[in-house]
Amino acid sequence: MTVLVTGGAGFIGSHLVESLVARGDRVRVLDCFDDFYDPAAKRRNLAAALASGQARLIEGDIRNEADVQKALSGPEPIEAIVHLAARAGVRPSIAQPLLYTQVNVDGTMVMLEQARRAGVRRFVFGSSSSVYGARSNPPFSEDDRIDRPVSPYAATKIAGELLCSTFTHLFGLQTVALRFFTVFGPRQRPDLAINKFSQLIRAGQTVPFFGDGTTARDYTFVEDIVRGIVGALDMPWSQYEAINLGGSQPVSLNELVAAIEVAMGRKAVLERLPDQPGDVPLTAASVEKALRLLGWQPKVGLAEGLVRFRQWLER
Repeated sequence: MTVLVTGGAGFIGSHLVESLVARGDRVRVLDCFDDFYDPAAKRRNLAAALASGQARLIEGDIRNEADVQKALSGPEPIEAIVHLAARAGVRPSIAQPLLYTQVNVDGTMVMLEQARRAGVRRFVFGSSSSVYGARSNPPFSEDDRIDRPVSPYAATKIAGELLCSTFTHLFGLQTVALRFFTVFGPRQRPDLAINKFSQLIRAGQTVPFFGDGTTARDYTFVEDIVRGIVGALDMPWSQYEAINLGGSQPVSLNELVAAIEVAMGRKAVLERLPDQPGDVPLTAASVEKALRLLGWQPKVGLAEGLVRFRQWLER
């Protein structure tokens, strides 16, 4: 299979590219190397896959039709797109809502339209658990309402899902939205809690701790997420689907800090701060649909995943 991965130099994308290369797929990566975090880190993420000769990098922006057309062109037609490129993060989206809309909504529309024109048959969209909003009754099912987002980031992901569904309905493009639940592991973005907390604890610095510690997240190891994406590329389907990929075991912020302390072998010094706008009290995935359609279940729990993350951090 020949696959285009947008955002393929990022955290999840680079792991996916390596997995596709390892199984013999031909991969093209479209990435703009924006400065949300160090572009050099993203280039390191992708180095091994590019060295294999089975992956090719196209530097460009998903909002630019010419860049996307360049990524889709070549001697072998693209059979599937995994669209992971996005402006990420709830809190930054509150500060820059226009940018998030331009990249995440306009960029997704460009990708879908160019996929349609190029005759691509399959489109996997990287969505988010944030689409469920500020719910507190677990587990979150794909049949639940998603019309009450509490951040611009969440709203852009809902919009992306609706665009995918529309393109399936109108044009027969096979689309699926995978709702990722708090992904962690090696190469995790530096702004995310596990990476940020681990780095601070390791350095003996204070850890920003928002709220009373009872907010909970469903942490999902990156290898499990990649297995789900590959499963979506391979599964037979003809209609739009939204599918949760989550660890299925919510962990409170208090429990997370304690688990990181065990993994790092050091105690955290907490700087207690008020709750942040846009944060939700809970994420908790029902993964019954993923099991039924993809044969997927999470395999790597939080404790094991934190050990693997620490090993990567200390390499």
